[in-house]
Amino acid sequence: MSTYLRAREIREEPVVTLAGEDIAQVKDIVFDPMRGTLTCFTLSGRGLLAGPLKRALLWKKVHALGPDAVMVRDGKALEDDDQAAREYIDAPGGGRVIGARMMTEDGTVLGTITDVIIETGKAPQVIGYEVVSTTQTGRTVFLPVIKPTSVSEEMMVVPTCTADFTARDIVGLPAAAEGLRRRLEQEKT
Repeated sequence: MSTYLRAREIREEPVVTLAGEDIAQVKDIVFDPMRGTLTCFTLSGRGLLAGPLKRALLWKKVHALGPDAVMVRDGKALEDDDQAAREYIDAPGGGRVIGARMMTEDGTVLGTITDVIIETGKAPQVIGYEVVSTTQTGRTVFLPVIKPTSVSEEMMVVPTCTADFTARDIVGLPAAAEGLRRRLEQEKT
């Protein structure tokens, strides 16, 4: 069963071992926006005064991602430093998408990205984005993104037909994503 979470709901979630040891908390989520896959988490220590850890948690070492915690087999799952996270962030198409404008290939600005929507499960995927719409007078909408054309910290360019698959809430996003997927397949043939 899939659960859909905003990236901000995962931030500050504990990283817990299968033995129940609370070893860190999620500071930020690093993903490949072109593929929609999670790559790793940056981490901070647990507790009120704990700061960032100079360690990362690669996705391949995550046992499970749930609405209340990130589960790992044991403390060895954490990287000794955060170099892996920095490499993913600095990679082409990497970086931050929060605050970037979303625009269609025909030049229509759809809005500003305010959050990333993640479908949890064995292979979590970015299913879409929460966007403050420019076409619907500042209302928050949810747009599926199957494969963006290009991504930078300032702009995400998506196929023009993406604008036809707006959802009003996260619950409607999976159906919008499926509709967009079908349309893109039809346009290929």
